[in-house]
Amino acid sequence: MGMIILLVIILVIVLYFVAIYNALVRARNGYKNAFAQIDVQLTRRHDLIPNLVETAKGYIAHERGTLEAVVQARNAAVGGLAGAKAKPGDPAAMQQLGSAENALTQTLGRLFALQEAYPDLKANQTMMQLSEELTSTENRVAFARQAYNDSVLTYNNQREVFPASIVAGSFGFAAAEPLQIDDPKVRDVPQVSFS
Repeated sequence: MGMIILLVIILVIVLYFVAIYNALVRARNGYKNAFAQIDVQLTRRHDLIPNLVETAKGYIAHERGTLEAVVQARNAAVGGLAGAKAKPGDPAAMQQLGSAENALTQTLGRLFALQEAYPDLKANQTMMQLSEELTSTENRVAFARQAYNDSVLTYNNQREVFPASIVAGSFGFAAAEPLQIDDPKVRDVPQVSFS
């Protein structure tokens, strides 16, 4: 009888640790899925930028440096996204993505500031439509980033509490990194106004 009780206790402990492992897997898959939504929105943002630059190019040809900076920042952001997509939650990849997106937002801000000096560009229907789509996409990125960061927080909390920390350490559940933008003034959505 004592042996059966001992086996039942061992079985309960094993099942408890299996449940912890499964919960960690679900939480990890949750933040990876949340990152997939960031990927969708940032890809949309990156796809809008070449059209925006092409539209502006005809109007502000002598501002070539700004247009080239936007293209370079966009390419860096695409590279940062590819790195983060390969390793969602990886601290280095998430920091690189945050820095690249920060730089892209800053260069887009310069482009939109320049357009104020060009009434024809400011009144261009294509430019207005692209700017509205970009603003809408920026809002979607912010929501997706918040959902991702919430999922990362849930996962990190789950992997750090005892006894889950034992299972997480034993099975290589590494901490996930939230997506942050370092410069607080860049946290705002770029303001696009043609009025």
